[in-house]
Amino acid sequence: MAKVKVDGNEIEVPDHYTLLQACEDAGAEVPRFCFHERLSIAGNCRMCLVEVKGGPPKPTASCAMGVRDLRPGPNGETPEVFTNTPMVKKAREGVMEFLLINHPLDCPICDQGGECDLQDQAMAFGMDSSRFAENKRSVEDKYIGPLVKTIMNRCIHCTRCVRFTTEVAGISELGLTGRGEDAEITTYLEHAMSSELQGNVIDLCPVGALTSRPYAFQARPWELTKTESIDVMDAVGSAIRVDTRGREVMRVMPRVNEQVNEEWISDKTRFIWDGLRTQRLDRPYVRRDGRLQAASWSEAFGAIAVAVSAAKPERIGAIAGDLATVEEMYALKSLISSLVSTNIDCRQDGTALDPSLGRASYIFNPTIEGIEDADAILIIGSNPRREAAIINARIRKRWRMGELPIALIGEQADLRFAHEYLGAGPETLKELVDGTNKFAAKLKRAKKPMIIIGQGALARSDGGAVLANAAKLADAVGAVKGDWNGFAVLHTAAARVGGLDLGFVPGEGGLAAAKMLTDTDVLFLLGADELDFTRKTAGFTVYIGTHGDNGAHHADVILPAATYTEKSGTYVNTEGRVQMTNRAAFAPGEAREDWAIFRALSEVLGKKLPFDSLPELRAALYAEYPHFAEIDEILASDSGAIAAVAKKPAKMNKSVFASTVKDFYLTNPIARASAVMAECSALAKTAKAVAAE
Repeated sequence: MAKVKVDGNEIEVPDHYTLLQACEDAGAEVPRFCFHERLSIAGNCRMCLVEVKGGPPKPTASCAMGVRDLRPGPNGETPEVFTNTPMVKKAREGVMEFLLINHPLDCPICDQGGECDLQDQAMAFGMDSSRFAENKRSVEDKYIGPLVKTIMNRCIHCTRCVRFTTEVAGISELGLTGRGEDAEITTYLEHAMSSELQGNVIDLCPVGALTSRPYAFQARPWELTKTESIDVMDAVGSAIRVDTRGREVMRVMPRVNEQVNEEWISDKTRFIWDGLRTQRLDRPYVRRDGRLQAASWSEAFGAIAVAVSAAKPERIGAIAGDLATVEEMYALKSLISSLVSTNIDCRQDGTALDPSLGRASYIFNPTIEGIEDADAILIIGSNPRREAAIINARIRKRWRMGELPIALIGEQADLRFAHEYLGAGPETLKELVDGTNKFAAKLKRAKKPMIIIGQGALARSDGGAVLANAAKLADAVGAVKGDWNGFAVLHTAAARVGGLDLGFVPGEGGLAAAKMLTDTDVLFLLGADELDFTRKTAGFTVYIGTHGDNGAHHADVILPAATYTEKSGTYVNTEGRVQMTNRAAFAPGEAREDWAIFRALSEVLGKKLPFDSLPELRAALYAEYPHFAEIDEILASDSGAIAAVAKKPAKMNKSVFASTVKDFYLTNPIARASAVMAECSALAKTAKAVAAE
């Protein structure tokens, strides 16, 4: 720790702090454009100038000078820094004057207006006039893809975007060319950016040079209602803010959550919002004469009641999809139980995970934040860049912090960090378990090794054996010991961990998802769209969902439901953290919240569920499963479950591991309804084809 005086107030701060951070700790406001806490220091905007007592007779850039660089006074007095002296005021006014030499007067028509750092700081620290009368320079706008819009006349060369793409996203797609007045931020070969995290440069840009292309000219910030929520596009559970105007979601922004997503979100999370309002189911439908026709709720419920009354209990089943909340799965599970059936499943991809093996066997035990503590990582059957871009960025962050051996078993992929490719499938995993592969020694030497198992290794016929071998390896290399559990299952579905916690899996004698598609007379699909419907021979099918996607096309009755932005619901992310979404808008037309649909249907079926409101449902849920009440907490898991899994049968087949996410942009019904995601997907395929040639 080091002592420093800021504007006369003595404080103690860590000695690795910059002067800017020390000043902020003391409560002083220091403007900045280029400095960002999660990026390297550039020191090129000079807006954060302060005066250092006893230093040179000129202002100092506080972002680039450390507290440990300060000298004490001649008699050992505490070093002093001033943030509001005439010298500092004059220096900041001069810097702002320079920054505005070439900046266009676009504020009334700029999408950044109302949220612009340059606008705010010009008001607070600038002058009311300029001494420059020269013509402003003009810079050609660049096309960098369908997500980020460029108006480069406004650029002040803070290089935040350059540093983000290089350091966090891991691909040098933006750079600064030229010098002085000829300096420009551009893509090197003027092509579309390819990073799954590129939308974050919009938030980083302190001016209107990089803005959201889909959101351009849609709304002003003061028109929007802001709702804090959770993302469900993957299993990370990123903290987001949903901005709405009236009934429409206008944009999705990140919120800071150090334990999960820091302040980044993936492009799918950010730009999915146009899919929330297209191809929506807004009324019930019933199939008559081979065609789906609009119907009333009572007609739809009546058709379901006839089908259920004619079916034997063992021929009734329910499959929960990847976006279902805990509340609606609990309501559906209660309804199916009341019909005396045990055919329920939340694992539509057929993954081998099972709650009977213990919670530690199916969550990301070391936690997302714990990735930064790992000192060796093995990835099995996963492409985290596609499956969980935020987790991939966290692994890259740890890799940049210092020596970190990383190895991959499965499909070869560019993960944006250096790694060792060991092999494609189970044979390589067996070599590691036997200790014949050299990387096993690196895992053993590590104090906190981490083994990440993806769904590509588990959603296969021998998934249970792969899980057992991974658990054996974890046991052999000491990945589970003391207070460290490095056994990490990476999920791709937001609903999966919640469903497993809930026990939404086949009961005794119950059918799994794949079997239900062929062996049931009445099948309920709760937003289940990722099944292989070419195999479907099930009888009467009821689809409860939000979009006219795969499940709706194969349904006999469609009941319109609410998306994650239109209801308050509980999700559990891949690390087992309980999270809750908040309603930001209302569902269109006659669509209703899923739990309410099951409550109404249960009465028609003569099996009335014991709750009439969401608080009553949650009271029953919390009584049965108390950990769901602990929002933003992770229930401690028994690491002994890993050792138990290691004793299971471990005979694997020879087929290679392949990631379950083939197209990052089109993984769920909302994404497939989004025109923006479709454009990104097409662009990615074109780029891949060109690269292959």
